[in-house]
Parts: sequence; structure tokens; C-alpha cells
Amino acid sequence: MDAHTTTMEPNRLERISQGETFAAEIHAAIRREDPILNIEDFNLWYGDKQALFDISMNVAANKVTALIGPSGCGKSTLLRCVNRMNDLIDTVRIGGDMKLAGDTIYGRTVDVIELRKRMGMVFQKPNPFPMSIFENVVYPLRIDGVRNRSQLEEVCEHSLRGAALWDEVKDRLSESALSLSGGQQQRLCIARAIASEPEVLLLDEPCSALDPIATGKIEDLISELRGEYSILIVTHNMQQASRISDYTALMYLGRLLEYGPTSDIFTRPILKETEDYVTGRFG
Repeated sequence: MDAHTTTMEPNRLERISQGETFAAEIHAAIRREDPILNIEDFNLWYGDKQALFDISMNVAANKVTALIGPSGCGKSTLLRCVNRMNDLIDTVRIGGDMKLAGDTIYGRTVDVIELRKRMGMVFQKPNPFPMSIFENVVYPLRIDGVRNRSQLEEVCEHSLRGAALWDEVKDRLSESALSLSGGQQQRLCIARAIASEPEVLLLDEPCSALDPIATGKIEDLISELRGEYSILIVTHNMQQASRISDYTALMYLGRLLEYGPTSDIFTRPILKETEDYVTGRFG
């Protein structure tokens, strides 16, 4: 379907809420990208309640992909499935698969600890460990048994520079990470996430607990990391998605509605429902 035409589908949202299914509108540009992550017919249930329905989408390598949609639409649930955080919930079961660089994420023989080392995860609220700034950043290397001081120092500086935090903390590396401001703590968490050179960065509403100035710094950082890292970000802020992402996926009630280049999603979506959401008519 031509991505520049808007189709009229009466009451699609109501019909979805009544259990009808629709194929997601996926723009052709997505299919031309080299994927780092393949999500294939993915379903998830919490007990008897289904939360994700037949999600199929490819996440482009070295680009920023944003997941948007109303509260409770499944954005964070889907993100947490990528590094299998939902495994920690007893009642969860899944169908379908995900693949990271071609390797199954949900295969029976997958070592989940090794899998998570291939990803960096940053949460809504900064969660620095109660240790020094230095030890926070190099924690992933410590876990892997790295003891070489010069290597740790090199990775610490590289990661803090990558997180645009080095100049602010280079003389305070032995101080507690808890002494940093909220925005600095969140950038420290990003530094920790990139210290192990992950294949994909997962950001779950990383600015929701921050003030506008700190939010701007995180957005600048994400833009600087684009091209070097593959980033999948959940955001409730549509303006943020439009500013920082290359691709945007709109979700609704656990379903993927439309997925395409961010500029198209915000200015010439295929679906009327997408246009209504990004212009604030629902959600």
C-alpha cells in the first residue's frame, strides 16, 4: 500500500477492543533496512489475559526505533520481552519468537544471562548502584572477570564520554553515584549500559522521571549514539519520538497498528487512527 495515502477504516479501534484483528501497516522502508532484531508472531499472556497479539516487526540496525501508544498498550511489555525480563513473572507465557542478529532469544537452550550481556537496558527511573561512579560504569566488566585496571579505566572514560558525562564527573569518579543529580544518574546508567558494547540498547521511558533540561541532554545523547548503537526506546512523549527516532511503531491494546519512518508516521501515516493519535485526538 502506498504510504502516502490515508485509508479510512471505520471504528478500527473499537473493533480491536472487541477482539477483531487487523494486519499492521508496515511501510516499505522498514523492509529495506538491515535488522538487528526480528520479532516474529509474538504473543504474551499474563495468566489468562493476553497482553501482546501477533507482533511482527524488524528493528533496524544502528537506528533509533521508538515505540509509542496510549498507556497500557504493551510498549514496555514488548521491550522487556527482548531481554526476557518478563521471565521473572510466574504467570507469563509467550508464543512466537524474537531473534537478535539472527540468534533466537526464546529457544530452549538460550543462556539468558549471556543473552542479556548482548543488550543494554535503561529504565524509567535512574538505578545507579550504591557504589562509586567508576564502579558503576565498569560493573559489567567486573561481572565478566576483568581485573586489569588500565582496561577498566579506559572503558570507564570511553563510556562516560559516550554518555556525555565525562567532563562533569572526571574528577569525582571515586564519589558515590548516588551523589549525582537525577539526570546525571540516568546518563550514568546509559554509560553502564554501553560499557559492555551491547548489540542493542533498550530504553524504557528513560526521561519520564527527569526535568526538561535533563530530558534535553538525554535526547541529545540518544542522537549522538545513533549510528553507533541500535536503540529501541519506549516513550510516552510523541514530540520526543518525532525528535530522536528514525522509525516509529504505534501500538494499541497489545497490537501493532502502524510502523514506518518517523517522518511518515507523523506527517503522512497510512492509517487515520495513526493520524488521530499523533495529533492528539485519542490516547
